[in-house]
Amino acid sequence: MGRRILIVDDEESIRQSLSAALEDEGFQTSVARDGKEALTIVGEESPDLVLLDIWMERMDGLETLQRIKEDLPSLPVIMISGHGTIETAVKATKLGAYDFIEKPLSLDKVLLTIDHALKASRLEEENRMLRQKVAKKYEIIGKCELISQLRRQIKIAAPSNSWILIAGEHGTGKELVARGIHRLSLRKDQSFVDVNCAAIPEELIESELFGYEKGAFTGATARKKGKFDLADRGTLFLDEIADMSLKTQSKILRILQEQKFERIGGSKSIAIDVRVIAATNKDLLEEIKKGNFREDLYYRLNVIPFRVPSLRERKEDIPLFIEFFLEELARESGREIKQISPEAIQLLSSYSWPGNVRELKNLVERLIIMSPGKKITAEDIPPLFREDAEREDIILTQFPHPGPGEATGPPEVWAGPSLSKARANFERGFIATKLTESQGNISKTAKAIGISRENLSRKIKSLGIEVSRNCKMQILK
Repeated sequence: MGRRILIVDDEESIRQSLSAALEDEGFQTSVARDGKEALTIVGEESPDLVLLDIWMERMDGLETLQRIKEDLPSLPVIMISGHGTIETAVKATKLGAYDFIEKPLSLDKVLLTIDHALKASRLEEENRMLRQKVAKKYEIIGKCELISQLRRQIKIAAPSNSWILIAGEHGTGKELVARGIHRLSLRKDQSFVDVNCAAIPEELIESELFGYEKGAFTGATARKKGKFDLADRGTLFLDEIADMSLKTQSKILRILQEQKFERIGGSKSIAIDVRVIAATNKDLLEEIKKGNFREDLYYRLNVIPFRVPSLRERKEDIPLFIEFFLEELARESGREIKQISPEAIQLLSSYSWPGNVRELKNLVERLIIMSPGKKITAEDIPPLFREDAEREDIILTQFPHPGPGEATGPPEVWAGPSLSKARANFERGFIATKLTESQGNISKTAKAIGISRENLSRKIKSLGIEVSRNCKMQILK
């Protein structure tokens, strides 16, 4: 079926001749005598393009154009007039007209302009669909309070031009947060350029960031723009920024302060307007103490701090992630969407997820491919992902709930109304005991119980354990 074109002109002869010529070319046509009639047809028939005369009674073409664009900004409109002026053409263009054709009309020019306008409209629609697809791909999933709070922070911070530092473990979704900030910012129509500082060799990172001039070094056969160049007027996302050398950090700091830089081998300063969002999985204050990160760069970047919670802190969102990945991965691979049993979900919800969301997605992909049935069951879950659940079973076996008159097991374990409270009570006592055994050495304790120092520090804080100077642990809550 051909595209539908609405012809709006107060001259009947033009309406009839244009309609007949366009229908001969395979288009469907509708006609209107003036702007008011045209607005009614646009609302009822949703044409693909409008040919709109300027000088008409009741409502002229410019007012009609303005009304059309208010309701349907993507509908292409070509203005036609026998008394056109440059001023009128400019005004029509500012109101959103695709082009301006003067009478007497040349059919070849009309057809060529229609073809170009429809192609431009189709490309715009494809771009809009791609943006929606990308937005869905980078959607932040979750309903827990920590994620709701994170979304609120993004919404507040995004419209500003302030620099942002995002902290979080590997695989928590720091890039999603950065893209979410960019998407809601005033720079959303400009570039989002991401740089994984940990993935670029030290000897190449400066050329990647700043670019180089022709002849700057052997092999530089042409000028190359760097990431700062490409991100001009947009957003530059520096991921794993703690992995930069001190030398590169110094140059980054200077660029952030001066908003200009020089390409390698060049002498000309290039002014830029870039919003920087940085991310790290390390404790930058600890890195500063170790001499691995510049303190002045830290305070320059840390204007608005964000922290992305680990998957362990938001286990209630795990079923949402599983369903999302089952649908997404099945769609990408052309497979049938598999279901998953409640028992399997319970097992996965008990796992500690050191690799966070990235690890969960990899497992779901593995289960889609390797599980034999149409439904993923608890038996399909690999042994590694059962360990935490089995450990909980061991704890409950070692410390069974006491019967009447019994006092089996440490009493603090049972001082909670739910399994999560009981688990927290056990962790509190367990960690306090291990800290005492290691004389308050957090790094040594973390190694002994098999978690990272950063995770242990957060647990100590969240569980209310105070490490005193005499190495006796005090539980604050």
